[in-house]
Amino acid sequence: MPSEITSEAVTAPRGDRAGTVQATVCVFCGASPGQSPAHMEAARSLAKAIHARGLRLVYGGGTIGLMGELARTLVSLAGPDAVHGIIPAPLVKHEQAVSSSGEKASADSLPDEAIYGRTTVVADMHTRKKLMAREVIDGGPGGGFVALSGGYGTLEELMEIVTWNQLGIHGRGIAVYNVEGYWDGLLKWVRDAVTAGFVGQGSANIVAEATTAEDVLGALVSYRNAEGRYQLEWGRQ
Repeated sequence: MPSEITSEAVTAPRGDRAGTVQATVCVFCGASPGQSPAHMEAARSLAKAIHARGLRLVYGGGTIGLMGELARTLVSLAGPDAVHGIIPAPLVKHEQAVSSSGEKASADSLPDEAIYGRTTVVADMHTRKKLMAREVIDGGPGGGFVALSGGYGTLEELMEIVTWNQLGIHGRGIAVYNVEGYWDGLLKWVRDAVTAGFVGQGSANIVAEATTAEDVLGALVSYRNAEGRYQLEWGRQ
């Protein structure tokens, strides 16, 4: 049965029997498979690595492209409790696969929980990003944010979470899974921005780079916040 449409309520990351809070990985990625099969293979590899480490996944809630492949693979290995998709209502009918009967998704239909995990529908993009970040922040150590290949939305989500880290809003690790050099241009832009004086040298290493799924998750575990991270207090008036 499909997940029930909810508002903005999000269940906190689950713990094990010893009471340890499970780490959560938030993955930003495209609703397209890309031209090279390496991108879909990377999504499958990342799901397998997440399962091997006993982590939970929160992602954008789509069932097509890299998003769908990532969720499907992890649910097939770890069950639906391991995956939580969060999607804005206007995107529900655009980021779902055509059903087995050939029907396109409607605005009020949701993915099958047994295949894609739990889905939460929210009002807008800002709420989606806020709730995904909250699950990572509230999760156990070793969690963080990963960007697989994607388009404008993936880049925007990545750079916002990078900015939040720089400003001291969160201290979780951030890594790009650099498949076939996909993120080379972004990494070069960071270096150029440092050289040009728009990004401080102390903030040059906020984003870690990895080229294998295991190294991506390893980068989150070994992540150290950049020296240039602002020591600001948030949430106080």
